[in-house]
Amino acid sequence: MRRTASPSRDTPFEEGLAPQAEMAPRVAVAITTVVICGFFAVAVTYVLQARYTTLGLVSCFALLLVLMGLQLCHSFPSFMPCAVSRYRRWTLAAQVLLTYAPFGVFGAAWLGMPGFLAASSLLVLRTALGWLAFGTVVVTTGALQFAVGFGVGELAYNCVATALTGLVVYGVSRLASLIREVQTAREELAHLAITQERLRFARDLHDLLGYSLSTITLKCELASRLVRLDPERAETEITEILQTARQALADVRAVASSYLHMSLRRELDSAESLLRTIGIRTEVRAGVELPPGPVDTVLATVLREGITNVLQHSKAQHCVIETAEEGDHVRITVVNDGVGEERSIFHTAAPGAGGSGLNNMTTRVEALGGRLTSGVREDGWFRLSAEVPRQAGVCVAQDDERAGVRVPPDDEPEAAALPGH
Repeated sequence: MRRTASPSRDTPFEEGLAPQAEMAPRVAVAITTVVICGFFAVAVTYVLQARYTTLGLVSCFALLLVLMGLQLCHSFPSFMPCAVSRYRRWTLAAQVLLTYAPFGVFGAAWLGMPGFLAASSLLVLRTALGWLAFGTVVVTTGALQFAVGFGVGELAYNCVATALTGLVVYGVSRLASLIREVQTAREELAHLAITQERLRFARDLHDLLGYSLSTITLKCELASRLVRLDPERAETEITEILQTARQALADVRAVASSYLHMSLRRELDSAESLLRTIGIRTEVRAGVELPPGPVDTVLATVLREGITNVLQHSKAQHCVIETAEEGDHVRITVVNDGVGEERSIFHTAAPGAGGSGLNNMTTRVEALGGRLTSGVREDGWFRLSAEVPRQAGVCVAQDDERAGVRVPPDDEPEAAALPGH
């Protein structure tokens, strides 16, 4: 089975994803700026061909710079000071004046300027009014071309050129704005996911441990009072305290691993959804279906740790997750790009190297007789792989049963597996 997915914040999360998150908006802004400057450069060539005096050229270039500044204000309002963004209609009025007034001096050399005014009309005004202003600018350009000496033969060319300039500048400007909005929304979604996970942990900690710890406290106080007055009842209470403590231990394990049983299948879906949300192109190759048990839980935990590393310790744009069965072993592999030189110290396959998360995963995998490896490949991609015997962990599962922990089926809510809750 092959699934492909195309394409905030805790501090480590911000450090890992902020540069990648800012790349797309910056590229869009750069492309838009280049397009605008390119159109103005064409206008400069018209001015140079007109052979004005030095004073005329200086005046014309000064007006062109002012018009380009106004256009950039309208194309990138988020980069402008609040005082400028607040008076965008006034800046649009100034652009109208600087678009039409110089025709009396510069004539045909100024015919490229109405296209920018058409784009600004769409960017500043409301939809209906903006398109009305856009059409008015195009029609006005057709009328002005006769005033500057052109004939009917150039009418279609000048009108189409004005319309195309306006549409192109408007399109790239809106594209840059939409990319920034989408990136901001992705960051907010990622931040919301982290917040929800914190709330889930706090809720589980309260629901799972609060009752058990309160019961242990009350029964210990009662037992301390009954030790001399009623030893037999005190012994009964101590036995119940021991049972409650064992249940609390099972609850602690549940909170630490997020669920009593973690399903690799569910973790694959969750990882794919999360990576898609933050814009990392993800490919999932699920070649193994595991029954509920220790192997399923450990591999799901390794996957979760791998995705955490992708988010916190890389600038990944691509990620490949693969599960496969080789003989009597089951293997999961998480591969991602975006590993910089500053990360190479962390991403190492040397024993004991890396963060506590990978060390914990190594301990879990080796407890089942498996092996966990990690490191940067020759192509610069980081690879995390865990291999575990498919039949491993039988003893662990039996210990869980004696501790009162029941592994729920995949379609049964995990909370149902908590006895006494």
